Amino acid sequence: MQTIFFKNKPRIVATGTIAGPKECAGVVGKYVDKTLTDDMFGESTYEKAECKMLSYAISRAIENANEQEENVDLLISGDLLNQIISASFAARDFDFPFLGVYSACSTLSESFALAAMLVNAGYYKKIVAATGSHFSSAERQYRYPLELGNTRPPQSQWTVTGAGGAFISEKGSDVAITSATLGKVVDFGITDVNNMGAAMAPFMGIIEP
Repeated sequence: MQTIFFKNKPRIVATGTIAGPKECAGVVGKYVDKTLTDDMFGESTYEKAECKMLSYAISRAIENANEQEENVDLLISGDLLNQIISASFAARDFDFPFLGVYSACSTLSESFALAAMLVNAGYYKKIVAATGSHFSSAERQYRYPLELGNTRPPQSQWTVTGAGGAFISEKGSDVAITSATLGKVVDFGITDVNNMGAAMAPFMGIIEP
């Protein structure tokens, strides 16, 4: 009952991506549309940079789909900050409806699922699903502002500096969204703020002799 199968198989027509220098230093870098040499992206604050990255990803997804902004029916987007402020401010740059979502690191998956449902049902034809984050704004949100100079333990996670968007439509690509499984919230009692990975994706297994 948790899985929805899409009869009309909505299509992922194109994507738009941007990421910081650390993220693009490895093998992922060659798949990113735009690599930043400065994670400030020419802005005065980390939050403004995050918002600008998200706006870029949305615009690039539309451009890569060979579409025009006036043809977009809906934007579904979110981020990690209070009141999903990066997504809300990015939405001001565009003249189409906005549905804001928050699901932490699964925000893009939630956006994809909702977009697929709406397109599959025929309510909308062309939707952009997007999300973004910035390491430095996330540190301020969840841990300690960088300017405090706190020492990071070696096991702590690193929030991505980047943004991604996808143009989802009823047709136009061979890449289809066939189903979506909606998960449950399960609290495993993880209290270490520097080990968020264990809280979000714990390993469940049985070790037998």
